Amino acid sequence: MQTRKLGYTDLHLTTVGFGAASIGGGRAYGNAHRDGAESIATVHTALDLGINWIDVAPLYGNGHGEELVGRALAERPERVIVATKCGRRQRADGSDYDSLRAESIREEVELSLRRLNVDVIDLYQIHRPRPDEQIEEGWSAIADLIKEGKIRYGGVSNFTLDQLRRVQAIHPVASLQPVYSMLRRDIEAELLNYCAANGIGVIPYSPMQSGLLTGKFTREHIDGLPATDWRRSQRCFREPNLTANLAFVEALRPIAARHGRPMGQLAIAWALRRPDIAAVIVGARRPSQIEESAPAGDWMLPGDVLAEIAQLMARLT
Repeated sequence: MQTRKLGYTDLHLTTVGFGAASIGGGRAYGNAHRDGAESIATVHTALDLGINWIDVAPLYGNGHGEELVGRALAERPERVIVATKCGRRQRADGSDYDSLRAESIREEVELSLRRLNVDVIDLYQIHRPRPDEQIEEGWSAIADLIKEGKIRYGGVSNFTLDQLRRVQAIHPVASLQPVYSMLRRDIEAELLNYCAANGIGVIPYSPMQSGLLTGKFTREHIDGLPATDWRRSQRCFREPNLTANLAFVEALRPIAARHGRPMGQLAIAWALRRPDIAAVIVGARRPSQIEESAPAGDWMLPGDVLAEIAQLMARLT
């Protein structure tokens, strides 16, 4: 699989990275006690397919995701780039809270290093910019941890342009992890230009828009999602957007079919069409899912396909 350089860093990421949210679990991601053997097999399959980096977070199953990644990597000799996060924590009762206090981040780093079984974390990211008034304190702590050799580079996730500028003034930001898909193109307005101008690599998550762009969701399937399923709160899955989005997905179906590709690959390749996107994060719960998605990392969409998709997207706005 091809690689792209991440911003100003010396990290060269495969265009598809493995997202460990689903195998880790937690309230928002399903059962945190998934079959460990299957989860580890899924990570190993990703590596066999040429993927060279993994994105995880303590929030995914209150450390369970990091532990699974650590166990999976311990069984493989190859060098894998590991990215994890901080700032979103869980209490004993499973409820979440946010903290970017320096002492909290330092505690999180040590826990992550232990669970991942690594000496240094390649990319350490603020999970969400909350509380907003603690952003500078949290980023300053990450800058100190870089100097101390605990982490190599620091990144942020879900930051606005203003928040990104605030932390960039303290220490160079290596990466931004935003949501980006055919249905969520907000970052094209300002963030991508700012990142390109400041050597910040962009590694979006959810290029398949939480599965909606795979073509596997019907209205009946969505209506049947449990009340606790986090997708119910997403605007893409709610009216008045849902009807238009499902029609858009149906219009994409023949494009993917003409190329003999799954629709999820079309969504991933579309996000990777831009050279200012370093890579995208693709999650999987089982080996067959990452086997289906990973080939998109080498699929360069031709101009006529991009033009056809652009026409369909124009009808959504």
